[in-house]
Amino acid sequence: MAEKATTKKEKSIEESLWDSANKLRGSVEPSEYKHVVLGLIFLKFASDKFEARKEELIAEGKEKYLEMKEFYNMKNVFFLPPLARWSYIIQNAKQDDIALKIDTALHTIEKNNPSLKGALPDNYFSRLQLDISKLAALLDTINNIDTQKDKATDIVGRVYEYFLSKFAIAEGKGKGEFYTPKSIVNLIAEMIEPYEGIIYDPACGSGGMFVQSIKFIESHHGDKRNISIYGQEYTNTTYKLAKMNLAIRGISGNLGEKAANTFADDQHKDLKADYIMANPPFNQKDWRADNELIDDPRWMGYEVPPTSNANYGWILTMASKLSDKGVAGFLLANGALSGGGEEYKIRKKLIDNGLVEAIVILPQNMFYTTNISVTLWILNKNKAENTRRIGDVSRNYRNRKDEILFMDLRQIGVPFEKKYIQFSQEQVDTVSETYHSWQQNESAIANEVKKSVYKNIPEYCYSAHLDEVKKKDYSLVPSKYIEFVNRDENINFDEKMESLKEEFSDLLKEEQQSKQELLKVFKNLGFEIEL
Repeated sequence: MAEKATTKKEKSIEESLWDSANKLRGSVEPSEYKHVVLGLIFLKFASDKFEARKEELIAEGKEKYLEMKEFYNMKNVFFLPPLARWSYIIQNAKQDDIALKIDTALHTIEKNNPSLKGALPDNYFSRLQLDISKLAALLDTINNIDTQKDKATDIVGRVYEYFLSKFAIAEGKGKGEFYTPKSIVNLIAEMIEPYEGIIYDPACGSGGMFVQSIKFIESHHGDKRNISIYGQEYTNTTYKLAKMNLAIRGISGNLGEKAANTFADDQHKDLKADYIMANPPFNQKDWRADNELIDDPRWMGYEVPPTSNANYGWILTMASKLSDKGVAGFLLANGALSGGGEEYKIRKKLIDNGLVEAIVILPQNMFYTTNISVTLWILNKNKAENTRRIGDVSRNYRNRKDEILFMDLRQIGVPFEKKYIQFSQEQVDTVSETYHSWQQNESAIANEVKKSVYKNIPEYCYSAHLDEVKKKDYSLVPSKYIEFVNRDENINFDEKMESLKEEFSDLLKEEQQSKQELLKVFKNLGFEIEL
């Protein structure tokens, strides 16, 4: 009798590690627990790099330099004292004080490597009182990751990115702002092409924009040494995530001396960036007092953004940071496209000054923190005719100062994790190609890298002259320009109802869980309640 074939998919390193990590979490909140797991991943990575460099020194006959940090730092390797090395942690994994030993190791690494100042988790392991046996099991699992096995594959970076996304999903609405979904960041990078120069993110979260910028450079055979990274992050724990994220990938960046509010304490006041990539908080209220930041130079003579919403504060902050040839790609809630009052006056001036290049509506359910559709804005201070080369690709841009490209992506995307949407790489390529073909001279069609001549497509894209925008009272809502034909006929109602059914089921489960937790609280207080 023939054996029955198995089609069970083998779990990836990321999935296996996530399963092991989840067993440890228990009652610890994902917002805190992520620092525990990511701290351990960093510790393993740093130790593997240290041991590899140590072997190099031995092979070179330099044994007397094995404990000198300079011989590690010169190769961009973090120096680890004996008590901070992974081998020491594993040897003591079953000890009752292992949590304290891990905290001490992370603190010691940070103390011995100035570039890691403010980056690593601080006393998380001891404070959270984790189950020792489960912690030991997690250490064993991480110990099996050979970060040096395949130098061409960024194993640790891949694991780190996977965990960031899983934690963002676990934290859900209102808590996962540290992470912008990878496919959106990829789209921004492919559109604005951060190939060389200064990159800035005023609300950098865990640093995903920077990581994707480096990936863009590498995929187009550029040199990441030609990029300088600057960023700022308000939340201290997220600031640590970003510094760790960059350190794991060997990316040097200036994220400021500390975690700080970009509006109240700008860490890069005189910066002029060639590229800005950002996903600032949506519709931030009370971001400044009525009498604060009135004469701030970032407003550049525009009206002062209203205190009720920071959207235009972010827009002007980024516009003020652009170099003479700078381009910015950033995300905002859709309300910024048509607001009145001071927002209207600022938007009008931005359009009249030729700064707004493209407005792209994204699908719903792309973010883990909100299910609303949001907008990708592209501001460009270099919309005149010029030629630019990215790796093997050369583009001849035409003057687009009197036009704005509108795109609507709400009908594309592929599902993942049941209730979320992401862009496939093919979709990212299609959208960015549409944008770049719009930017180029039609006479450049003879260029062998030219794939298509831009044309308006109903329900997808439209190039509007500024006269049209003025007639529509400076609204940037794409549906006012893009032609829509029989959109309702394209809706798959079976799929839509199935999606709604799953969402409703999840809501009922959450409600039931909340009821049980509430009953438990009252019971602990000595009250019995029947529902």
